[in-house]
Amino acid sequence: MTLIELAHIGKRFANGVDALDDFSLSLQPGEFVSLVGPSGCGKSTLLGVIAGLTAPTSGQVIWRDGKDASIGVVFQEPTLMPWATIERNVALPLTLAGRSAPVDDHLAKVGLTAFAQAYPRQLSGGMKMRAALARALAGKPSLLLLDEPFAALDEITRFDLIEQLLSLWQEQKFTVLFVTHSITESVFMSERVVVMRHRPGRVVADIKIEQPYPRQPEFRADPAYAALCGGVLAALRGAVS
Repeated sequence: MTLIELAHIGKRFANGVDALDDFSLSLQPGEFVSLVGPSGCGKSTLLGVIAGLTAPTSGQVIWRDGKDASIGVVFQEPTLMPWATIERNVALPLTLAGRSAPVDDHLAKVGLTAFAQAYPRQLSGGMKMRAALARALAGKPSLLLLDEPFAALDEITRFDLIEQLLSLWQEQKFTVLFVTHSITESVFMSERVVVMRHRPGRVVADIKIEQPYPRQPEFRADPAYAALCGGVLAALRGAVS
């Protein structure tokens, strides 16, 4: 079964820049896939095409059974509404859908129960990102798109959020497409690491990470982890050259 197939996607902007060319990729239900590549290779543009924020110039986005899946998106910046409480921010997808379900459970799963009535300005960067993740998952998406959400965080906070995201993914079984510049991050989290070449972006390597979950911090010291990181690095160097 395939949740979504990206078939020969091309994207040319009005200024003549080709961001994507003949990009093809399939995502299976419940799969965790990371996307790495040099800056400017079209990773964020691809997420925009999948989310329906921009139309491809060529190719097709094909959904299972011909229906668009529900999508959650987390950006590098949390993009929370500064005038609304964390509870109201997390509830936004439900409010837009005309539903009034409580979000207590979503707040609890990211450790923000005590901050439900706080405002974004009162939270740390890591806590804001937890709120953004809870908001993205409140609508129970079948596909979660993440565009370098942990890039601006300190290392300890980043590791903590990585483990939390993996725990939520294993529990809820949504599909993840995770954009990152970090090779180590991609290998630790993913079932597959897809490497893109420099613009115009297309797939140059699709590397399976055949390691069991849950992945404990000790995995980072495993020789197998180092070997997998080396394989992704070699593919990335090839993409750049």
